[in-house]
Amino acid sequence: MVTRSPTTPLDPAADAATLLRRIGFATLVVAVPVAAVVARRATVVLVPLGAALLVIAALLDGASPGLGTTLRRIVPSRGGLLALALIGWAALSILWSPFPATAGDKIVNVLGAVLVTLAGVAALPERMRASNLYLTGIGAGAAAVFAIAVALAISAADEAEHADASLDRGLVSLAVTIWPAIAWLVSRDRRMMALTLAAVAAAAVLLGPSPTPAFALALGGLAYAATTIRPAAVAKALAAGIAGLILAAPLLPFVLRPFAKAIFGLTHPTTAAVRAWADVVRSEPMRLVTGHGLDTALRGRSVGLLPTDAPMSLLFEVWYELGLVGAAALAALFYLTVRAAAGVQGLLLPALMAAFAAVFSLGCLGIGMAQSWWLSTLGIVAIAFVAVERGQFRTTRPKARLWQAANDR
Repeated sequence: MVTRSPTTPLDPAADAATLLRRIGFATLVVAVPVAAVVARRATVVLVPLGAALLVIAALLDGASPGLGTTLRRIVPSRGGLLALALIGWAALSILWSPFPATAGDKIVNVLGAVLVTLAGVAALPERMRASNLYLTGIGAGAAAVFAIAVALAISAADEAEHADASLDRGLVSLAVTIWPAIAWLVSRDRRMMALTLAAVAAAAVLLGPSPTPAFALALGGLAYAATTIRPAAVAKALAAGIAGLILAAPLLPFVLRPFAKAIFGLTHPTTAAVRAWADVVRSEPMRLVTGHGLDTALRGRSVGLLPTDAPMSLLFEVWYELGLVGAAALAALFYLTVRAAAGVQGLLLPALMAAFAAVFSLGCLGIGMAQSWWLSTLGIVAIAFVAVERGQFRTTRPKARLWQAANDR
């Protein structure tokens, strides 16, 4: 009969915490990316469940810093204060929004997603096990393979439009959740595995019904390659570029309109969107200060407050809904977050910059930044990156160290 060593006492609480932490982390990085390919509500349902399991595990073994410590570290920081200011301004804008009920629901969704993410981050132990972190690659790879199979099945069966919509949403999630997985594999010197994972993900997004995930993944890959060559310069350029585009957004339609006409023609939807954007800026310049209130960019199209061909883009919507105050807060938040991320361990930095580039490009291409499923996806990415960073505590393998010592004799 096999018995435990007398030096290793039985600890049911620690064993249960280990199991729950693995199940919770697997729910976030494996179950959610795979289920998102076919289920519209999978992300919203499973992310709180995975975070709750992480919290229960932390309560059982006390291996995490705790929510209070995490809040005391994040909230007083400049990024934390800017995030609070942005959420507070968005909540205040409900007072002049034509749709206060739906705007209030949106604020509740935002706060819920932020709290779930903070709870998940706070519940992570100071040292994450490698066996748990390899789940990031398993989840991204399984989601990519499943998406390829679903795309081929939809193409062969000519399925309904809602199937394409679910697949596209899953591929959007894949375009951002893949980067923590690549960061972990590269940090463990599994570069061929990381390259294979990226190739499978690229095949999946290319087979998807929309080019948006493919563009985001390609832009993330470009940012990854550039950061590998010039990490500090790319981090500064990306931070300044994102902030600059947000602040200069009201000027963009006037700059882009001649190019849109020349490239796409007068009747193309892109040209119409740029023209509508310019008309909105020109007709109500004073509303650029306060905005029209939360949730007006989407709802306003259905009641005639906004042209139906107005762009679906973060750059347009943040100014239309929250005005200069909200746009300035968002630009500063992006800038500080990207610059702060530049201080992480070198092997993780390219994947972080790739994730920022992919997230921002998806927002510019029409992914609603306040949608519950998208906020939950961003929460997974944040939790996964923190977990990967906490898995870097062992920088050299014991076998490699012993081999070097033997050669030095």
